[in-house]
Amino acid sequence: MYHFTEKYINPFTDYGFKRLFGEEPNKDLLLDFLNELLKEEQEEIQSINYIKNEQLGTSQRDRSAIFDLYCENDRGEKFIVELQKSKQSFFKDRTVYYSTFPIREQAQKGEWNYQLKAVYTIAILDFVFEEDKEELDKYRYDVKLADIETGKVFYDKLTFIYLEMPKFNKAVTELETRFDKWLYILCNLTQLNEIPPILQEEIFEKLFEVAEIARFNPDQVRSYENSLKYYRDLKNSIDTAREEGREEGWQDGREQGQAETRLDIAQSLLAAGMTDDFVIQTTGLAEA
Repeated sequence: MYHFTEKYINPFTDYGFKRLFGEEPNKDLLLDFLNELLKEEQEEIQSINYIKNEQLGTSQRDRSAIFDLYCENDRGEKFIVELQKSKQSFFKDRTVYYSTFPIREQAQKGEWNYQLKAVYTIAILDFVFEEDKEELDKYRYDVKLADIETGKVFYDKLTFIYLEMPKFNKAVTELETRFDKWLYILCNLTQLNEIPPILQEEIFEKLFEVAEIARFNPDQVRSYENSLKYYRDLKNSIDTAREEGREEGWQDGREQGQAETRLDIAQSLLAAGMTDDFVIQTTGLAEA
């Protein structure tokens, strides 16, 4: 059994994320988060319903997709909410691929004019994209189909939002908006022992109550322990392999070092019990 030094769960574990945002009794937490995230985008979302998160292809030969969270609002718009704990070579490709499922499922039999409801893919990232690492103050990326020359949005019903959480470093005294407060909680929940005065709002007080480990029953504790162990093993394996790879790359500076680094990461992940599919997605290596 783990001895928990933290009072509240880690929201970047699978169990922690699903407990806060993926359980029916806590649906209001997700609703509030989405409304703050999309405040500039649309009218207030009045209600959401969870949808089965496993989506199948149109034939047996097609790949399926399993979303962390998949839900629909009162206007029929779809939301995929993904938590990504580690870098993947083709993560952006994956989010685009995932967005095709809620698009295709809107197809109607018989005559249909192709009108679609909006689809939002939201990725909460526990890492920074390599190409963004120099933009230290930009942690939110809103992506739509737009004309390159004018920058004008060409199609507004397909939206990708990426939140690079390691870049969010505001202190509690610097929080200005409720969205700031949400990001602060996600980044700092495990480091808090009491609710800061600025966060003493009804919705956040419920979040802290739901996240308090002392309130868990034995089965919930075991589930969280397993999820936390997986998260720590993953972080440790990747950090160790990358540190070793950095030292090798610094010594020879050759592309071969980069390839060996990816192999080192793959070996570490496999040793930690990760699946082949996860290792392939994370490192970009071929199955062979």
